[in-house]
Amino acid sequence: MVGQEVRRVNLVPIGRFSKMTRLSVKALRLYDDNGLLRPAHVDPSSGYRYYDIEQASRAELVKTLRAVNMPLDQIQEIVVADNSEIAHKQLLVHRQRLGAQLAAQERTLTYLETLIDQEEGIMSYQVEVIEEPSLQVAATRVTTSKSRIANDIGTGFGAIMKAMGRSGVSAAGSPLIVYHDVIDDEADGDIEICVPIGSKITADASVSARELEGGSMAATVHRGPYDQMPLAYRALTGWIAEHGHEIAGPPREVYLNDPRTVAPDQLLTRVVFPICPETG
Repeated sequence: MVGQEVRRVNLVPIGRFSKMTRLSVKALRLYDDNGLLRPAHVDPSSGYRYYDIEQASRAELVKTLRAVNMPLDQIQEIVVADNSEIAHKQLLVHRQRLGAQLAAQERTLTYLETLIDQEEGIMSYQVEVIEEPSLQVAATRVTTSKSRIANDIGTGFGAIMKAMGRSGVSAAGSPLIVYHDVIDDEADGDIEICVPIGSKITADASVSARELEGGSMAATVHRGPYDQMPLAYRALTGWIAEHGHEIAGPPREVYLNDPRTVAPDQLLTRVVFPICPETG
């Protein structure tokens, strides 16, 4: 009985615990639902949550990890395991994530400076009209969103390479993506991930072999991070309109080097639009 009385003395209601830890009641309820910070006692008749004063240390840990935008599932691994080695590993993973996010934000700021400083009518892209032959490609088509597109592209290329490996087929050119729809914050859309091949492959549920149409194309090369590609699109579509052409199909991005082996500012991407001859 004495032990139970001591435990009850250490218990405080959720409102008081909220003031102690500077965590809102809403946040405490969320962390309860996610298993990050369970109440020490829940009154079975009223449903009121009570916390042990000693739980303030875990509350501070959760609050600090959330302050650096660590995902809840990673925080759960740390607090549930209660193991310094696991915690250290998760912190290293999150540090890498934050570093990548910081680099992306710095590239975005550079991109914004470019947009602000760029004079109207000045175009730093060289556009040419080329005749592209038809290509045999291994392809997979997916519906994606702006938030999922990077993962979907990686998964798509992985599926294609596996299918090619099973068929003993090697790539016969640079990988590319056909953007069948405009994908932005408001709309999802279809992309077709392709790898040129020199011989047929055995198709499966997700990967097929097909002929990618050739023809007249307006093309330019973008040097730099993928998230600055809109500059190339603006230059290319502006050139097409100024020269009296009509866009005749969805754009393609051809990846001329490997993001795993070159820095973001050294990436080379050929952006291509199928076009019709001059209408004038």
